[in-house]
Amino acid sequence: MFNFTDVIDRMGHDSIAADAAGAISGGSLGPVDAVVREGFDVIPMWVADMGFATAPSVLRAMRERLEHPCFGYFEYPQEYYDRIAWWHERRNGVVGLEPENIGYENGVLGGVANALAVLCSCGDKVLVHAPTYTGFTNTLKNAGYDLVTSWLQRDAEGVWRMDYEDMERKLATREIHAAILCSPHNPTGHVWERWELERAMGLFRKYDVYVISDEIWSDIVLGGSVHIPTQSVSDDARMRTVALYAPSKTFNLAGLIGSYRVVYNPWFRDRLAKQASLSHYNMQNVLSMHALLGAYSDEGAAWVDELREVLGRNAWIASEFFEGIAGIDFARPQGTYMLFLDCGGWCAAHGMDIDELLRSGVEVGVLWQDGRPFGGEKTIRINLALPTTRLREALERLAAYVFVR
Repeated sequence: MFNFTDVIDRMGHDSIAADAAGAISGGSLGPVDAVVREGFDVIPMWVADMGFATAPSVLRAMRERLEHPCFGYFEYPQEYYDRIAWWHERRNGVVGLEPENIGYENGVLGGVANALAVLCSCGDKVLVHAPTYTGFTNTLKNAGYDLVTSWLQRDAEGVWRMDYEDMERKLATREIHAAILCSPHNPTGHVWERWELERAMGLFRKYDVYVISDEIWSDIVLGGSVHIPTQSVSDDARMRTVALYAPSKTFNLAGLIGSYRVVYNPWFRDRLAKQASLSHYNMQNVLSMHALLGAYSDEGAAWVDELREVLGRNAWIASEFFEGIAGIDFARPQGTYMLFLDCGGWCAAHGMDIDELLRSGVEVGVLWQDGRPFGGEKTIRINLALPTTRLREALERLAAYVFVR
């Protein structure tokens, strides 16, 4: 058994998640004039960072490397590639992943930027789904690309799905050569089924669109959901997709930096490698590499299995709570550890705007995230990756001071 019970109370060191003042002033929590009232401690539930210590196998691997006192230039050992291939075979059923298919990236968003630089010219249009992860929005706008959004739609069961007719209209008329797919989807928490990916990739094949598949959440699937690697759904998908991964979301390692790409198409692979090299800065550090080796291990896999049980329980608890509040609409998350709430009905019924709602939560120490940058006028994104006792405490505060019944 691993410890998923008390770490959030020790997050403060270097953690932006626990920095209430910085999160408020930066606008991430909504109104910048919000203040945590006296008597309430902070419960971080905004940025996609976990309130759990990383796996013991990760710390052990880093400590063992620190026992050697030299930190000079280094090459990736064969073990680095072997562990990644082993992890993808064990977790996702991927076979035949070779070292030449794997390339390092300084973060998934850096990988997105590099892939777009290969596929597009400045000002080109890129298809993204909405609600949209703000990292995609900021990266594309900063690099001068034009976002074309296709809104996901809720089906009869309330599940978020791609609007294939809308996608095809835009692919047929907007001169789009690249698309970004988030799998599992952030912020909605949907885990794409095989038929969904097959249909989407069929459209991308029809209109000759290359795909950048952000699969950083692939290890965090809940309640029996299964992650399907985008490249696995067809031979064509394998050749027109770059998939981006990292142990950071799974093992709480974002501060170490260390992502990687998987690409099978030799043309695409060679150009991505060249583009990634141009900054002369897209290089891994030795401790990040050893952290990955510790993560992608038998013990790391067992840790993830237990983590998913904790996150699944938290998702159930939070869903039961918000389903009991009239005017709050959402889909139960199938993956990630984020919950995306549409609060429009509740705000209308109570004569409150979304800034007031966000502020009222922050006032009692619940640091939830303004969802508007992701999509929707009255939305909130909530991070559920914290000890269950603290999640219950946060929900109790919301029930007593915000959603008073």
